Amino acid sequence: MIRADSLGGIAAFVQAVQSGNFSSAAERLHLSRSAVGKAVARLEEQLGVQLFQRTTRSQKLTAEGELFYQRCLRILAELEGAEDELGGDRQSPRGRLRLSMPVLLGRRCLAPILLEQAERWPDLQLELSFSDRKVDLLEEGIDLAIRSGSLDDTPGLRSRSLGRHLMVVCAAPAWLARHGTPQSLDELAQQPAVLYGRGAQGASWAFQDTTGKLLEIRPPARLLLDDLEAMLQAACRGLGVTRLPSWLVEAALREGELVALTFAERAQPIEIQAIWPAMRQLPSRVRLVLDELVERLPPLLGGAAVSQP
Repeated sequence: MIRADSLGGIAAFVQAVQSGNFSSAAERLHLSRSAVGKAVARLEEQLGVQLFQRTTRSQKLTAEGELFYQRCLRILAELEGAEDELGGDRQSPRGRLRLSMPVLLGRRCLAPILLEQAERWPDLQLELSFSDRKVDLLEEGIDLAIRSGSLDDTPGLRSRSLGRHLMVVCAAPAWLARHGTPQSLDELAQQPAVLYGRGAQGASWAFQDTTGKLLEIRPPARLLLDDLEAMLQAACRGLGVTRLPSWLVEAALREGELVALTFAERAQPIEIQAIWPAMRQLPSRVRLVLDELVERLPPLLGGAAVSQP
């Protein structure tokens, strides 16, 4: 049974998981390595289970440790939420906030906002991870993740829309001179394309007709890439028609490196959403950062130089 004085052991355990080892956890907690090890050992003794599998070179959670870690994260978040609630609506967030976001969207659109927040809120410690893989928030201790596209129905997570990528179908003038400018989706579906994807085939392209009906096409892959910036470079070199976010292609369209293709159907925007572990009271540092992203991100996703029919 956990005693009331075990909160320090729980904090040491959680930090040891998130830091990867006792030494790093000790540095973050301003304790000695032995103090962290003893706190975790006392916790294991009270629980009657082994939380870590330890070797001379590594440590990893046991199945019981993983289960206990997820519960601890929720408990600590609830305690912080209760503190925020009792302390009023704090407008200067403090503490660590770990965020995960797609690489290019993060660098181009999210980082400027978040770095400005770091300047304005000196007590907020941001840890930003730029990766296009889908992270496991609970397993990796992520407070907030930004994702594009549809979300899996994952239990224990909450989400909020941050805006939409306005998508533009475009190609280099040289490509269109050689292959012709498609005048319909049927013609577009026949043109070799620079597609985003991993594996054997790229993602389909979604459009809406004038009645709102969803239409999908999958042009043949001239190139299949999993990096948006590389796709932009390929399209500008005349290697195929492509579909990219307006904020990414705006400069290339303005400078004439690419030409936007328009049809009776509109390219379907792609949702950008924030997700976080479910809890009754969202910590103020998460809520304040999230609220500002909701307010400031959408204008950065537009494309003034891009006209759609």
